[in-house]
Amino acid sequence: MSATMNFNETANYYITLEEKYGAHNYNPVPVVLKRGEGVFVWDVENKRYYDFLSAYSAVNQGHCHPGIVRALVEQASRLTLTSRAFYNDVLGEYEKFITGYFDYDKVLPMNTGVEAVETALKLCRRWGYAVKGIPENKAKIIVCANNFHGRTLGVISFSTDLHSTRQFGPFLPGFKTIPYNDLSSLALALEDKDVAGFLVEPIQGEAGVVVPDDGYLKKAKQLCEAQNALFVADEIQTGLCRTGKLLCCDHEGVKPDVLLLGKALSGGTLPVSAVLANDEIMLTIQPGEHGSTYGGNPLACRVAIEALSVLREEKMAENAQKMGDLFRSGLKKINSPYIQTIRGKGLLNAIIIQHKNTDAAWNLCLELKDHGLLAKPTHGDKIRLAPPLIITEAQIKESVDIIEKSLAGI
Repeated sequence: MSATMNFNETANYYITLEEKYGAHNYNPVPVVLKRGEGVFVWDVENKRYYDFLSAYSAVNQGHCHPGIVRALVEQASRLTLTSRAFYNDVLGEYEKFITGYFDYDKVLPMNTGVEAVETALKLCRRWGYAVKGIPENKAKIIVCANNFHGRTLGVISFSTDLHSTRQFGPFLPGFKTIPYNDLSSLALALEDKDVAGFLVEPIQGEAGVVVPDDGYLKKAKQLCEAQNALFVADEIQTGLCRTGKLLCCDHEGVKPDVLLLGKALSGGTLPVSAVLANDEIMLTIQPGEHGSTYGGNPLACRVAIEALSVLREEKMAENAQKMGDLFRSGLKKINSPYIQTIRGKGLLNAIIIQHKNTDAAWNLCLELKDHGLLAKPTHGDKIRLAPPLIITEAQIKESVDIIEKSLAGI
């Protein structure tokens, strides 16, 4: 890259590189970022933006949180990877820390969120055969329509999103899809004795922050218990203080049989995920039956300990609850015919855009970018709004002003 390039040329240079040499499996908002700190990111033109995507809730603790970065650098200078062929001096410490933090007997560490989901699917099936006594190759797992649990072949086998499934078949059998937030459908599906478990997002994030009715999660857990099926909560996006509680399930006092975590488990520094369960479930998997070269690596373990610690020390759940209420209240005061719906919990929120132009949500995100706030549409007319959990009252108010100003531009 030439040192004499102007700012626009610099941005175009990096965008062109990705277009030419990278797979075209994403459609990014046209901004090239080079630095992040707290709730802000800066582009190659040194323009500052509020980050209202938080890397799909992976940066709950804020960009480049100094404590997390310090833990990363210190551990990276000592030992990063051993594989699970050997013991290391961090993994056991991390396992003790995280199981105590969430009150489970065991943790199975993985890397990405979807790896945690795939692990849970295997664990659920194995428990179904080894403990519940389901006949071999008959186990079923109940899932919800409009779910998003990742994009591996196993996970898209139960997706209802045509963009995720088109021309990727044949798919993995063994899943039963029911409507989300529908207890009668869940009760009926659980009558099948071959059902091993129910996999659910406490809030459907990718679907547009769809919040279920109060009591849905608690009653769903009770239905699963009554039919001896596992309640598996995908808290990869909704967990770690995002919704105003440590876990979204905590709003209803529900403890999942299998808990899935990822994203903010590293504060956005590297891929870290975890599957938590008690012994009766976790110990059904024996040596050689599941694993990962990087899962439980010392670097990830040290970072995850710090990432979890700062959530609690800096009271991020409490701030997410307070700032989320303030944010939704501010959005409701905006007088715009284009906001059809506002919904969310804590600092996981979304607006649905009502406009004759089907590209209105995308165009609004471009307006938001021009005014210094970054967000991205999901499923056409929905815009997820999820800043880092360290955001302040003054920053919330400024962000609402930016959204109001940007709405006038569409």
